[in-house]
Amino acid sequence: MIEFKKFFDLSQPVFEKCPGWPTYEMTTFRYEAFYPNDGYTAEQITMNSHTGTHVDAPFHFDPSGKTIDEFSVDTFCGEAVIIDLRKKIHEKEGIGKDLLEPYADRIHSGMIVLLNTGWSQKRGYSLEYYHDWPYLAKDGAEWLLEKRVKGVGIDCMSMGGWYEGTGRPCHEVLLPAHIWILEEINIPEELNQYEKCWLFAFPIKFKGFSGAPVRAVAAV
Repeated sequence: MIEFKKFFDLSQPVFEKCPGWPTYEMTTFRYEAFYPNDGYTAEQITMNSHTGTHVDAPFHFDPSGKTIDEFSVDTFCGEAVIIDLRKKIHEKEGIGKDLLEPYADRIHSGMIVLLNTGWSQKRGYSLEYYHDWPYLAKDGAEWLLEKRVKGVGIDCMSMGGWYEGTGRPCHEVLLPAHIWILEEINIPEELNQYEKCWLFAFPIKFKGFSGAPVRAVAAV
């Protein structure tokens, strides 16, 4: 049995009107019941399934692809490697094969790759955060496919970019191969000192959905 010494929360908080995909309605909350009037408290939330820290399933880009509930639960955990690109990537730039190859000896079949661009520190309502994040380029996605990873995470709004021609390619490489995509994570500074960790990112079991929120946790 693996014994972990420390756990790290990689999830972004979800709250009323929290940052989300620019074309989606913003998240809203309301109380269904409130203590002490009702003797208990319960909330209602309205949000897109791809808001905050979440996993994309193949159905997100392919109407015949797997939905989030069709994956076995063990798919969403495993050994992960953190790729710290904060000093190597800039806004609107694609993360290509050339940036990933130096980490080839750390990435093995069945692993999860977490791309740390530092973009999560900009989370807010600026045009920069909403449009200019770095993204996984097509050749970077193809390289990860060749490495036979089972999941890829990034600390940006999406694995693909906002601008025309940058959003779909990485999704269309990874998702048909059943390589799930974890978006809008937040990698704590301390976690970067570890070459590897274990990642747990279990999505809510929404039947027939193209994605779902997760509470992403890294353990070392």
